[in-house]
Amino acid sequence: MKLLVTGASGWIGSASVTELMAAGHHVLGLARSDESAERIVKLGAEVVRGSLDDLDSLRAAVAQADGVVHLGYNHDFSQMAAAAHTDRAAIEAFAEVLDGTGGPLVIASGTLGLASGRLATELDMPDPAAHPRLANSLYTLGLAERGIRAVVVRFAPTVHGAGGDHGFVSTLARIAREKGVSAYIGDGLNRWPAVHRLDAAKLVQLAVDQARPGSVLHAVAEEGVIARDIATVIGQFLNVPIDTVPVELAAKHFDWLGLFFSADIPALSQVTRNELGWVPAHSTLLEDIAAGHYPGR
Repeated sequence: MKLLVTGASGWIGSASVTELMAAGHHVLGLARSDESAERIVKLGAEVVRGSLDDLDSLRAAVAQADGVVHLGYNHDFSQMAAAAHTDRAAIEAFAEVLDGTGGPLVIASGTLGLASGRLATELDMPDPAAHPRLANSLYTLGLAERGIRAVVVRFAPTVHGAGGDHGFVSTLARIAREKGVSAYIGDGLNRWPAVHRLDAAKLVQLAVDQARPGSVLHAVAEEGVIARDIATVIGQFLNVPIDTVPVELAAKHFDWLGLFFSADIPALSQVTRNELGWVPAHSTLLEDIAAGHYPGR
C-alpha cells in the first residue's frame, strides 16, 4: 500500500516508517519543515509537504495514498485544547478522503487516563472529558461504520530507546542531574507502563496490515514499571542520591511532571498480542536507563 504517515520524522514515526517500508509499503512522509523533510528522505521515504493545521494539504496528500498512519501531534501541555482541536480536524480530513474505501486509518492515542490503580485493557473506553485528545480516538473508532479500517493504537506513556526520546524519563533524568537527587513520589510503588520504540513501530506495521476495523491496540511491553525502580536506576547511572519527595511537594520538585509521575497507571496488551501475534523483543526501560540512554542533558 501507499501510506501517508504524519509525524514521520519523529521518535515513533521514524521507526514506524522503517517498519512499514520493510513490510513492502510505499511511505509518503508528511513534512512541515526542511529539517523534517531531510530526515524523511534519509529514511528512504517520499516527502509530502504539509502540516496538520493545513487541511487542504492533508486532503491532497491522502488523495495520493491508500491509507493513513497518523502519529503526528502537538504535545505542548500548555495548549492541550488547541492541539486536540487540530488533531480532530486532521482526522476528519483524512476520513473525508478515505470514506468508503476500506483503507486503513491508524491513529495514535495513549493508555494514560484509561484507569487508575488497576490494569487497563484494550476493552476500557476512555472518558472523553478526561483529556480533549481522548474524544478523538472515540470518534476515529466510529469511522469503521463509514467503510474505513479505523484503528486506534494506544501507546504507553513512556516509549523508550537509544537517542531522541524527549519524554517523561528524559525529563526525570534532567531533573535528577540538575537537583543532584533522583527522586520518586511518596512510597514510589506506583506503576508506569513502557514500550521500546522499535517494538511500538512493529505494532504500527501490524496494525496497518492485520488489524480489524474498530480495533483498539495497546503498545505496552511492560505493564507497570515501579516508579521507585525508575528513580533508582537513574540515580545509579548519574551517581546521585535516591530519595522520596512528599506528594505535597511533587509539583515544586518535578514541575509539570509532578502531575503524572505519582500516577498508578498499569496497562495490559494481551488482547493485542493475541490478535496480531505481537511479541515485544527489545530492551526494557530499566535496561535502557542503565545503558546510558537517558543522561539527563
